[in-house]
Amino acid sequence: MSNPGSAVWLTSLAALALLQPAEAQGADAGFKPILDLRLRAEQVDQDGTDKTTGLTVAGRFGFEANSGDGWGALIEGEAVGHLHDDFSDTVDNRPGKAVIPDPEALELNRLQISWTGKTASSVLGRQRVIFDDARFIGNVGFRQNEQTFDAVRFGLFPTGTVTADYVYIDKVHRIFGDESAAGEYESDSHVFRLQTNTSFGKFIATGLFLNFDESAPASGQTLAMAWSDSWEFQSGTFDLNARFAQQGAYNDRGPAQDLGYQSYGASFARDDLAVFGGLEVLEGVAGEGFATPLATLHAFQGWADVFLTTPATGIRDLSIGLKRGGLKVIDHAKPASWAVIYHDFESDNGRLSYGSEIDAVFRLPVNDWLTLEVKGAAFRGADTGPADRTKFWLALETRL
Repeated sequence: MSNPGSAVWLTSLAALALLQPAEAQGADAGFKPILDLRLRAEQVDQDGTDKTTGLTVAGRFGFEANSGDGWGALIEGEAVGHLHDDFSDTVDNRPGKAVIPDPEALELNRLQISWTGKTASSVLGRQRVIFDDARFIGNVGFRQNEQTFDAVRFGLFPTGTVTADYVYIDKVHRIFGDESAAGEYESDSHVFRLQTNTSFGKFIATGLFLNFDESAPASGQTLAMAWSDSWEFQSGTFDLNARFAQQGAYNDRGPAQDLGYQSYGASFARDDLAVFGGLEVLEGVAGEGFATPLATLHAFQGWADVFLTTPATGIRDLSIGLKRGGLKVIDHAKPASWAVIYHDFESDNGRLSYGSEIDAVFRLPVNDWLTLEVKGAAFRGADTGPADRTKFWLALETRL
C-alpha cells in the first residue's frame, strides 16, 4: 500500500472511531446470513471463432451483523466454478474459442465495517460501490465474479434534498479474478459525488480522479454533471435526463487530449408498460476514446459487449426500447418482466456505421427465492464495423 494510501486509511479509521453512536439511526441489532447463487449457461456465436458454450456457477456466502446503534460488519466470500469450460475465460485462453469472461475464482469479495448516523455514514474495507446507473463506477453485477473495492467511503446527508459522497480507492478487484494479470488495479484514486433535488429536477455532480499502477490508459480525471426530472400526467409518467462529462489527464496519466461525453434520454410509462430511448456519445480523438474503466460496462452500448472499449474514432449509440413489468405468471410469486432494446452504432468522427444490435430479456420469479432469466443479444456489424455475434444466456438465480 502506498504511503499516501496508508495515510488515508489511518485517517479514515480514526474518523470512523470518533463518530458518535448516539447520533446513529435507530436499528434493531441482528445477524443475517448471505447466500447468493447463480447457475448460468452462456452461448457465443461470433464470426471468426467457434460457437462456444460455457456453463458456470457462482456463489456469494457470508454474514452481516448489525449492532443496533448504527455499527455494522460484513464478510462475504465468492466462488466461481466451471461445469462446462470449453471457452476462453481471460485466464485460460483456448485458441479459436470466443471469450466468456467468467474465470474460476475463490476469493474474499467483501470485508467491511460501517456506521450510519442521522446525517452521515462511513464504510471501511473491501466493499461494493455503485453510483447511480453505474456509468462511471459500479460492481459489474452481470458477470459471475463481482467487482469490489478496497476503499473508505464517507457520506453526508444533512438535509432531505442534498447528499454528498467521497470514496478513496486503494485497490480494485476486477471481474477477472486473482489469477489474472488484469485482475487487480493498485490504486490511489478519489471519487466525489454531490446530489441536490430541486424544483427544477435532480442534479448530480461527479468527479473521478483515477490513478492505477497497472494501467496508465485507464487513469485520468473525469468531471460529470447530470440532470433528470419526471412529470406525472393523467395518461402516464414522462421522464427526461441528460449528462455531460469531460475527461483529461491526472497525475500525468490518462488521455493526451481532453475527451467529451454526452447522453440524452427520455421515457414514457403507463401502468406497467414503458417506451424509452436515448443517445449516448463517447468522443474519440487522436486514437484514444473516452474511458469508464470502473463502470458496469455490460449495461451500456448493447449486451453483446462489442464496445467495452470506446473505439479510437468514438461512438454514437442511438437506442430505443420497450419494457413491461407486473406480469402475473405464477401464483404467489413476484411479477415477471421483459424488455426489448434496439441500438444503432456509428463513429463520432467521420460518421462511419459500426452496425446495429437488438437485445431482449425475460425475468420470471418462480417463487420468493428463485428467479429464471432468459436473455439474448444479436449484433450485426457493418462493412466497417466489428464482427457479427450472437449471445444467449439462460440463468437460475437464488438469494436467501
